[in-house]
Amino acid sequence: MTAHPPKREIFDVPSATNTDPKGIVRAVDEYRTTPFGLYLARPAPGRTQFHFLESWLLPALGLRITDFWFTEGHERDQDFYLDVVSVTTENGTWTVTDLYLDLVLRCGRGVEVIDTDELVAAACEGLVTRQQAEWAFERVYATVDALAYHHYDLAAWMSTVDIELSWLRHPAHPHPPIG
Repeated sequence: MTAHPPKREIFDVPSATNTDPKGIVRAVDEYRTTPFGLYLARPAPGRTQFHFLESWLLPALGLRITDFWFTEGHERDQDFYLDVVSVTTENGTWTVTDLYLDLVLRCGRGVEVIDTDELVAAACEGLVTRQQAEWAFERVYATVDALAYHHYDLAAWMSTVDIELSWLRHPAHPHPPIG
């Protein structure tokens, strides 16, 4: 696998824009800053697979949690997509560095870790430090453990760390507790 540099994305709250890793600036419908993170909702023009997205940036957990609104015919078997990220903030601007590892969450059913090969290749080529790679692996292991412990119920896990995520189309507890 050929490694690529980490993707960086800018969430500029004062200007209500989101600059994607390719440098495309997009208007944001809603930003919401909370003590635990930043919420974003925006259309996804030019994307075939999905037409809208909602994301939460959770710096303390090292995660970006996204709900993609898939276009008919492009649906995926997932409820949320989690990116392992590092986040910095300055003057209302949040800069996110994607650390390659991703998790596909199927609420109440399971979680799948993907793109491990990308992180390993980037670390081998010096595009991320050993410390960054170790931190990313620690984040993904902690996330898998927490989700498994809470029966893959994102809201149940978040409630144990005093985080309440709100979404435009997902209820707080989409699946009844198991047990």
